[in-house]
Amino acid sequence: MKSLYDFIVKPLNYRYDNKIKFQDKELILNTKIESHVFVSKKALIVSEPHHNSTEIKIGDEVYIHHNIFRRWYDTKGKERNGSTYFKDDLYFCSPSQIYLYKRNNELECNLNYCFVSPVQDTSTLSNLKEKELLGIVKYCNNSLKSKKVNVGDLVSFSPDSEFEFVIGEDRLYCMKSNNIAVIHECKGNEKKYNPSWTKSS
Repeated sequence: MKSLYDFIVKPLNYRYDNKIKFQDKELILNTKIESHVFVSKKALIVSEPHHNSTEIKIGDEVYIHHNIFRRWYDTKGKERNGSTYFKDDLYFCSPSQIYLYKRNNELECNLNYCFVSPVQDTSTLSNLKEKELLGIVKYCNNSLKSKKVNVGDLVSFSPDSEFEFVIGEDRLYCMKSNNIAVIHECKGNEKKYNPSWTKSS
């Protein structure tokens, strides 16, 4: 069972990450299945495409686009699977929809994607919780490394280029290499902004 160009994946746990533990209870956070916020982005590779130009292999855990497992309601109110659905809880996923993969318990970026941690805004003159368009590189790729951009570097990125992920207990922004605009010299007092709700997800 192989696709020509797409991977075949299944949810690592569930299609939706919409539950948190509060004391001894479990709370469901969403009421709409079509909301992308709570769709799971964690998957397991079941099959590689015939034409696989990536390092990703069968059995790898991956972080994917939120639309892969997403469900929706048609005009008659009937719940339906998205266009990526194959069969029996299996889904098609193109290589460009995979952002991270796990290898030897380490997370590696796929293709030209990278992840940065938002930086806390500590200014007393600002009411923002994080600095806009600024982050610390958390997961890097070979393209950035060739340009001397490494994990831990403080960078600026292009507006509207980032999309949010929660990986472990870290809230991160995913973007492409060419969205990294500037490398800064770290002052040493930068703090990652990580809201408390990520520790409950």
